[in-house]
Order: sequence, then C-alpha cells, then structure tokens
Amino acid sequence: MAIMTDTQSIAANTTVANVLTGKSAEFVKEPSVVTFSATGSAIGLFLTAIVGEEVVIEDQAIPLTDRFPVLPDDTLAQAGGFPGDRVIVKVRNSTAGALTSWVRVDVEPA
Repeated sequence: MAIMTDTQSIAANTTVANVLTGKSAEFVKEPSVVTFSATGSAIGLFLTAIVGEEVVIEDQAIPLTDRFPVLPDDTLAQAGGFPGDRVIVKVRNSTAGALTSWVRVDVEPA
C-alpha cells in the first residue's frame, strides 16, 4: 500500500492544481482502491479528487478540524484505480486569507 500526504498553505482565492504532483503513487501501478481523506484549518477550502477519468469528489468543502486527517473519521471517498490512472487532488481556497490543508491519499492494491 502506498500512502501520499500533503500539508500546505493555500493562498487566498487560489487553487493548487494537484497536491500529489511528483509523489511516488501519483500514477496507479496496479488495480487499486484509492481512499481520499482531507481536513482544513478553517472553513473555505474545497477539494476535487480525480482518478483517471473519474471525478470522485467535485469541489466539495473540506471538514474544519485544524489537524492532519484521522482515519476513518476524515475519509471523504474511495474509488477504483487502474494501471496508468493519474490521481489528482485539487484544493481551492475561497477566502481572502491563506488557509492550511491536510490531504492523505491511500492507494491499496485490490
């Protein structure tokens, strides 16, 4: 199983195109279950999750917990991934100030 994590400050009114860019499991290597978990430092962060061509989560609010995601409490969705599928997680800040996002993606062979 591969676990990818990301913590970053998202500038006001901006979107990070893919918080997983460059991570070892950004591209699925074998049939897998992909689990998305995320939290934020304040209300106003939104997440989009894509596996291959499937939009799993589209611009949904990230829970306000101000800490790293705890499993299974902060799990948002799961999807199937096939060899070569790219895992993309976009984070959008809709506020006038910088906010922190915490993302965890687990890629577990099926």
